[in-house]
Amino acid sequence: MNKTVYIIGHKNPDTDAVVSAVSYAKLKNLLGMPEYKAARAGHLNPQTSYIFDKFNVPRPEYLPDLIPKVKFFMQNEIQTVTENSSIWESIALMEKNENRVMSVVDNDGKYCSLLHYSGFAKGVLSILNPEKKHRFPTTIKLIQKTLNAQPIYIAGDSDSTFKASIHVASSSIETFEKRLSAHSSEDIVVIASDRKDIHKICIEHKVKLLITTSNCVIDKELKSLAEKNGVSVIVSPYSTAPTSMLIAYSMPVSSMGDADIKTVQVNDSVSKIKDILKDAHCKYLPVVDENNKVIGMISEHDLMKEPNIEVILVDHNELSQAVEGVEHYKIQEVVDHHRIGAISTKNPITFINRPVGSTSTQIAGMYQEYKIAIPKDIASLLLCGILSDTLILQSATTTNVDREMAEYLSSITDLDIKELGNEILIAGSNVSGREAGELVRQDLKEYSEGKVVYTVSQIEVGNTKEVLTRKEEFIKELEIECRSRKALFSCILVTDITTLSSIMLIHSDPKFEQFINFPKQEDNAYYLQGVVSRKKQLIPLLTERVSNYLK
Repeated sequence: MNKTVYIIGHKNPDTDAVVSAVSYAKLKNLLGMPEYKAARAGHLNPQTSYIFDKFNVPRPEYLPDLIPKVKFFMQNEIQTVTENSSIWESIALMEKNENRVMSVVDNDGKYCSLLHYSGFAKGVLSILNPEKKHRFPTTIKLIQKTLNAQPIYIAGDSDSTFKASIHVASSSIETFEKRLSAHSSEDIVVIASDRKDIHKICIEHKVKLLITTSNCVIDKELKSLAEKNGVSVIVSPYSTAPTSMLIAYSMPVSSMGDADIKTVQVNDSVSKIKDILKDAHCKYLPVVDENNKVIGMISEHDLMKEPNIEVILVDHNELSQAVEGVEHYKIQEVVDHHRIGAISTKNPITFINRPVGSTSTQIAGMYQEYKIAIPKDIASLLLCGILSDTLILQSATTTNVDREMAEYLSSITDLDIKELGNEILIAGSNVSGREAGELVRQDLKEYSEGKVVYTVSQIEVGNTKEVLTRKEEFIKELEIECRSRKALFSCILVTDITTLSSIMLIHSDPKFEQFINFPKQEDNAYYLQGVVSRKKQLIPLLTERVSNYLK
């Protein structure tokens, strides 16, 4: 399985999280590692969408979750066989490629059935059972190909499927003629050696196919008669016994495929397919796309292997903020600038966490460390990431490293810092016409302190007046988040980008309200002078109050 390493930010991603993932994946690719791919754990907010459109950069793949799915474990490199291939050819292909199973498909590649040894053995035994008369489907062309036979004369219906009634001409002339007469209504295939009398009787009775064995060729006169009577004649290189055995393998593989085996799709969860795999006696399931075309195979053994993806987390390091299901995979690295939360890994990893204003600053620095030139479009994204996360270098989280890196990226891109910063902040600050629930969840993070959890969202606006007039809508959405997560409280920091101050709207457990001693503007709304950073300013204040509550 080809491994993919997803570089992904937190849920409800902001601009810094998305551009960091895209820029770091590009750095990995430039270093000769094509398996690294950017992803996002949520939809782009208006500001981030504006930035990607402005610089004409493709948006990273959306991964709503990383719950173990078929596509992370399945075998991609598989062999299929078309339904009109012979059993002999199909089994040979399975042995050559050491496959235990093989999908049978139609001419368009759509799934028909699954060929596996237990089903094949059962089918062949029923045909070879001497106590049962059995006619099997085949074509003259398949018989000839299976036996590697030399065609003498082939009638025009060589590709037409018929139910073959096999007869070996080993008895006396009289007995053999009686047997042909008794089966006159059937499509008869006769296996004969070098007996000319038998050849003549078969052609006169207009059998479907005459097979001579051991490279014995019929007389020219009989050949002319065969052509006149429409009797196909081929010459097997084998003696009668092996020819009789091999002919059973000329059936089309569709007749032996197990049509009861269910198919699965790439996005089916592992938990969903486990019972289906358990019921499949061959313990394999074909993987098909939305058009029922076979694209892979998955087995119980595959589920015991390591999945074909790993991850790098950017702009977060707490599992509560990570894409759902990430704990099932190997985390290669973390690149972040937030507080260190609760995260554990099975193996040692690269963990880069510096007290700077944005993860974009760190990613840009890594290009310099590796001495890799930053492509202009990537430099533009990184500059936007820095300016967004630091409110145009005015946030309390801004460091000299951020300022120096912003100047460096500005020189590369010929973009004016203040002009670009105002442009992208305005693009993300319009709340008119947008649902309160969307605004609450567009940049929401969950935190834990001791035994309690809480959520903090943040939006940036040109004026807080509209949000305050819609306060009840926001409080209702915060109540929903609080209740669904069994949180102590849920709040949203509404930052005014013109005054560099904020208001905080909150819904909380009534017991916690007495610990909120910020200046109260109105019910459930507090004014926070000079507070613009969730990470460096608000979270430490809230952590202190939660700690007091827990004492």
